[in-house]
Amino acid sequence: MIDTDELAKRNAGFADGGSFANLKLMPSGSLTVIGCVDPRVDPSDVLGLRLGEAAVIRNVGGRVTPATLRTLEMLSKVVQARAGGPRPGDFHYAVLHHTDCGITDLAAFPELLADYFEVPAGDLDAKAVTAVRVDVEILKQKLPAGVFVSGLVYDVATGLIDVVVPPARVEA
Repeated sequence: MIDTDELAKRNAGFADGGSFANLKLMPSGSLTVIGCVDPRVDPSDVLGLRLGEAAVIRNVGGRVTPATLRTLEMLSKVVQARAGGPRPGDFHYAVLHHTDCGITDLAAFPELLADYFEVPAGDLDAKAVTAVRVDVEILKQKLPAGVFVSGLVYDVATGLIDVVVPPARVEA
């Protein structure tokens, strides 16, 4: 078990490195990644992101759920407050799914999944448990025109990503 003493020790090493100094609240790479909580799939490591380069939202399956959309709305208000809002072409939202995802094991629990997606159990087929395209389409319908959205799938066996949905600008 990793206890708080170990965490404090690791944090001291991080603090000594100073990589956090002078970072801004806004991600320097104008990127938000929506990924899974699976410990094998840390978006920063998988995508080679540096501290401060991207905002990362993680949930079960890396899915675009109603809660994810509410989080994105809250973040847009922070951007608005801090920077007057992003310029349309300045932001990229990448959905990062992965192979061997545990959410597929939840298919046996339709009521739990229906609650997670906030839909009736009969509508779960439209949420295809491992469909990065479905989540990209949801973002395209909900995000402001001008931003970019893409969909990636990380292979836990090879360490490589597959660009399933190349970056596309959200239309009005």
